[in-house]
Parts: sequence; C-alpha cells; structure tokens
Amino acid sequence: MGANRTEPDGPAVPTDLLGRRVSCDGERASVLYVGPVPPTEGLWLGVEWDNPQRGKHDGAHGGVQYFTCRRPGGGSFVRPAKVGLGVDFLAAVARVYQIDAEEVTSNDISFGPKKVKWGKITERSYESLPSALLGSCEVNGPGADGEIRKTTPNVQVLDLSASLLSRWEDVSAIAQQLEHLESLTLMNNRLRLPADVSAHRRSFRGLRVLALNGCELTWPQILQCAPMWPQLEELSVQDNDITELQRPEGVLQSLRSLNVSGNRLAQHTVPALAALLRLEYLNLSKTGLSDIRFDDAAPGGQTDMFPALTKLNLEHNNISEWCVVNELAKLPRLTHLLCHSNQLVSSDGNPKTANQLLIAKLGGLVSLNNCEIHHKERRGAEIDYIKMFGGEWLEAGGGRRPSAQFVSQHPRYLSLIAKYGAPEEGELKKPEPFALKNQLLKITFVFPDAADREPIEKKLLASMLVQKVKGLLYRLLKVPAADLKLTYTSPKKLGTEFEIDSDLKTLQFYSIEDGDQVLVRWS
Repeated sequence: MGANRTEPDGPAVPTDLLGRRVSCDGERASVLYVGPVPPTEGLWLGVEWDNPQRGKHDGAHGGVQYFTCRRPGGGSFVRPAKVGLGVDFLAAVARVYQIDAEEVTSNDISFGPKKVKWGKITERSYESLPSALLGSCEVNGPGADGEIRKTTPNVQVLDLSASLLSRWEDVSAIAQQLEHLESLTLMNNRLRLPADVSAHRRSFRGLRVLALNGCELTWPQILQCAPMWPQLEELSVQDNDITELQRPEGVLQSLRSLNVSGNRLAQHTVPALAALLRLEYLNLSKTGLSDIRFDDAAPGGQTDMFPALTKLNLEHNNISEWCVVNELAKLPRLTHLLCHSNQLVSSDGNPKTANQLLIAKLGGLVSLNNCEIHHKERRGAEIDYIKMFGGEWLEAGGGRRPSAQFVSQHPRYLSLIAKYGAPEEGELKKPEPFALKNQLLKITFVFPDAADREPIEKKLLASMLVQKVKGLLYRLLKVPAADLKLTYTSPKKLGTEFEIDSDLKTLQFYSIEDGDQVLVRWS
C-alpha cells in the first residue's frame, strides 16, 4: 500500500494515508489531511468520522482550515499511531474462519431466492467456502494479486459491510477473483466513485443482489455506478442521501426489487422509477411521502407505469388522503401492500374500518400489512363499503352514471354495485363527520357490584378504543383488564343496558354519547 516513513520516536507511517479509511476505538473515518498542525510537533491525521458525533470541529485549527467535512462538526486530528489501517481480504478470512473441520456447520446460507450449502471443508482449506461474512472486519483491500482466486474461489455470498475499503477499484479487484459471486453487501462504507465504470463491469458480471445501505450516496451517483452491475436483480440503498430520483435510462433494467427506505424523497420524482419495467417489489417506507400520482390514467383506469409491480411498502409515511389509495388502485398488478404508520383514518376513527376501506378500494390485494385477505373478509369489506357510501352515491345521481366527482372519489363503487347489487335505502350507513373522532365525551363510570366505590367522571375521546378504556380502569381500580366487563346506559333509553363486547371497537362505534354511564363489573 505504499512506502513508509518513520516518525521521531514512533513507528513507521505509510506515505499514502491521504484518502485512506482508518479505524480508531471502534469508529471509522476517512483521512482528509496528513501533515503538521502547528504549534504542535510531529505528524497529524485530519479525519472525518462516519459518526459525526465523534468529531470535534470542521477541519479548522488556530484559524487555519486544514480540511473540510461533509457533516458539520465531524472532524478531528489524531496521531497516526492511534489509528488502525485494517487488513487485506484473506487476512480477514483467516481471522474469521479459523477453520477446524470438526467445527464447520452444515447450515444452509440463504440469499435472495437461493440457498447455498457448505461443502466439505478440509482443515486449513477455504476452497469450498460458499460465503465470506467479513462485516466490521476492517478489510482494506484485495491483497496480493491472484491469491483470492486461488484461496476462496467458490464464494457466492460476500459481506464487506463497515470495512476500511475506500475505492470501488478495490471492491472490483476482490470481486473479479470471485467468479461465482452473486450477493454482495457493502453497507456503511465510504467508497470513492471509479474513474472508469466500464472497466469494472466484468468484475460484477454475475452479481444478482447488492446492498449499499448507509453509504452516503445520492441517486445520480448510484446511476453512475450502475453500469458495473449488468445483471443486478435486487438493490437496497436504504438510509443514503437520496432526494431527487432520475429515470434509470439503460441501467438497472434487470432489477426486480428496489429498497430506497429511509431517504427523504422528493415525492414528485417517484414516477421516474417506473422506467424499471421488471420491478416487482418497491420499498418506499420512511421516505416522507404524502402523495403518489399516476396521471396517465383516469380514475378507475390502469396506469402504464410499474407494469410488473406486485409488492409495495409505504410504511411510516405521511399519507392521509384516501385519494392516494385511489391512485394505488391504478397499479395493474399490485397484490401486496404495507402501509402501517400512516395517517389514513376512517370517519369513525376505527383502524379496522380503515383496513376495510383499503381492501374495498384495492380490489386486487391478496395481502395487507402482511396479513392474507380471505374471501369472507373481502366480501364483508366490499359490501360495507357499498353501504357506507350509498348515501353519497344517491346524492350524486345514483344509477350507473353518478357525478364525475363521486366516481373520482370512489372509482370501484360502480363495479361493486355490479357485483353485489345496489344498496337498499334501509341498509345505508351514514358516515360520521371526521371531526367526531376528536369529540370529547363526558362519561361517568359506576360500579353496581361495589357499593362502596364512588362514581368516577372522565372526559374521553369518542375514538378511544374499549381496550384503552379498560387500561384506564385498570390504573384506577387495580383490576386486570381481562377481568373487566363493561356495559352502558343512556338517558335517552332509560332502563336499557347495552353490552360493550369488543375491546377493538371505539366508544363511538357503540353510539356512546356525552353524559352516558358506563357500568363496570369484574369477576
């Protein structure tokens, strides 16, 4: 890795430290400056830490700017003797796989859709090793030319996460010697882009699975590197610096799975990914999305975008409008949807009702939030949907040609009527105003079987689940929630006691109103 020079009263220091990756006390950093820092004597390394919390400044000292950090406050000066420079690939393999034939496991190793098996490994031989899991092993390069090919020729799965590699050229030099390599994990690295991307295409010719999570990459940088991976099928670039998405023109066209979770995306650029015509799975969780549009298709129609997409992850976003769900219904092959932790709510504030709306609006779903949708559940959701919005349908003109506004808000409604028939007037459910979910109810809890207990008055949200009401009572009474039985009475219907029989329903579901009494009994 270059010549060495000797520090006064210290060990020999490599002369090619600038740009290298180093470790210190379990943290990794990039060397951005090598030289003196007056008034102190001797050699210093100016580094930017991967974890900016480890830093002390922005590369300046005594009014002099020695280097510049990407992240504010992420820099430090350290002595060369304090840092580790890592080891080459085979040294890391030897450290991790101190092979003893009696200790080798027979477990299969999974990656993507495949499984690889441990072959028969003889003592001190790595030829049959199917995987090299070298994450956090401080690999800094390939080592001597050709040695990897001779020593570990059958590696199919390689993990070089959190390494001390600094250049794609070094990754390429390792991959080139692993002719069976199919899966490569490079999470939490800082790799300089190659000067000539086309020169490394052969090194990654068989690569199918690639993970580049947490590498501080932008989408243009990923597209710049993409010609190196001609056969790539699964790509994960979670937690990078991706904001604007551009169309992948002529690259990544074999991609079937893409994970861009954890990047704050400009949502109007998401349709650019529709250029990936073979894409079957797209993970857009934790990207800040509140809207998705497929403007090439009318309400109830099918978009030409994402023609192969079957699985979509939208968890932990800011989606609050049901019109976004109507847009998702335009995807022609969508069968699996994850959308936990958004802000989609039904008029009654009940999460179960919101799920029913999703099932009814997205007729092709077979799985919602990792739960299979059974025929009975789908039928119930669709019939309830017809009843729930039947009043709006009648107000919009009814029949087969309601207003354009109604069709835009409920694209599947007419097809559901054709499937089940129009709702009878007596069946119609009037949705409660959205504001009711935030309505406070004054409830009095009484204890008919405990005469010594005074009634307790509380103000509760109409949207509060019975389960949470029981949790409140547990804190007040110290009686396990499972032992509590609740009923309620209303001044409007004196002498009638109504049962509260489901913990997953809201107070509003049971038509509990301001001033009602909840009777609390326990076994």
